[in-house]
Amino acid sequence: MTTLLRATGVCCSYAGAEVLHRVDAELPAGEITAIIGSNGAGKSTLVEVLAGVRQPTDGHVERHGDIALVVQRAQVPQTLPMTVRDTVAMGTWGMRVGRRKAAQAVDVALDRVGMSDLAGRSLHALSGGQRQRALVAQGIARDAQILLLDEPAAGLDAASRERMREILAVEASAGRAIGWVTHDDEDLAVADRIVHLARGRRVA
Repeated sequence: MTTLLRATGVCCSYAGAEVLHRVDAELPAGEITAIIGSNGAGKSTLVEVLAGVRQPTDGHVERHGDIALVVQRAQVPQTLPMTVRDTVAMGTWGMRVGRRKAAQAVDVALDRVGMSDLAGRSLHALSGGQRQRALVAQGIARDAQILLLDEPAAGLDAASRERMREILAVEASAGRAIGWVTHDDEDLAVADRIVHLARGRRVA
């Protein structure tokens, strides 16, 4: 089993207040790791540290692969005209591939999340579940080995939550490491391991 992301003794503070204290976590390839805990436990902060968006005040994070981060509700200005395809194509930015291969990667990603028929629709016209699937597709198009998701199904209906579980299970089976912040007990049933936080500390 290959560990694609490992956090060791991670601490993180805001304005002098410690939010994470000596947290260890591993995300192996081919597995879904559920990150759970009550509100304020430090889950989102941990995901930001794992993704490299926020630097820890102590400890370190080893990353062995490209990372895609899917936040709970991506803020996109209504005045910005973006289609679903545009959104997914952003995942290929900076990749050293030709235009044709990039377009193929977008097509594959749209198909993987079941949104090929919505490729030309405005991102603003999507339901919450559809928008989250588009953002997951962005990570797939990038061929990110590590997918980190901060409550991607929060506020979605049961069918959308189930669809998200199915998508992530398929991506894990393809060898990606999945880190998934969730409050849903049904999500835990498909997780291979759990990182449980309480007041910034990992608990059994």
